Amino acid sequence: MKKGNTNLRIIAGDLKGRKLITPKDSRVRPTTDKVKESIFNIIAPYIEDATVVDLFSGTGNLGLESISRGAKYCYFGDKSRESISLILQNIKYCKVESKSCVIQGDFQRVLDKIIEKPQIIFLDPPYNMGLVEDSLESISEKNILHDDGIIVAEHGINDIIEGQAFGFHKLKEKKYGSISITIFTKILEENT
Repeated sequence: MKKGNTNLRIIAGDLKGRKLITPKDSRVRPTTDKVKESIFNIIAPYIEDATVVDLFSGTGNLGLESISRGAKYCYFGDKSRESISLILQNIKYCKVESKSCVIQGDFQRVLDKIIEKPQIIFLDPPYNMGLVEDSLESISEKNILHDDGIIVAEHGINDIIEGQAFGFHKLKEKKYGSISITIFTKILEENT
């Protein structure tokens, strides 16, 4: 089933071992198995029955891994037509059409189409373009993250992400070579 230049697979759960279709070139940069495994070890308590958004989805790798591990639904978003085609093929191959919604457009348009508050939002935009911060700001303005939800951002280690920004608090950050993973939670106002 796999095409392209990377060996990408579902690493755990109901769909474990499924090889995903990947791009023929390096314009899409899928999350590696090592980084993906670490992400899902960290966020395991949030996955079961979660609604997930895989923003800047690429191949659908993170969203499909979430569904495999027990998420109930995933919104996949990307502005690239090639990526949308890959995502649709991978969803069909994994037979999870009933748990998936694919939206083509930039991150703002995708976020506008989310109809329920997700527990997990994955951000894996092109590096060094300020898109993590732009996405955090938009998620905050639209108030779409569930109060108990998390945002998982994959970014270059040179992208400086503040500890608190746009109503979110940095819960954890891990580095893997030239990649950083930062987990954010909402800063909830206490009632006085």
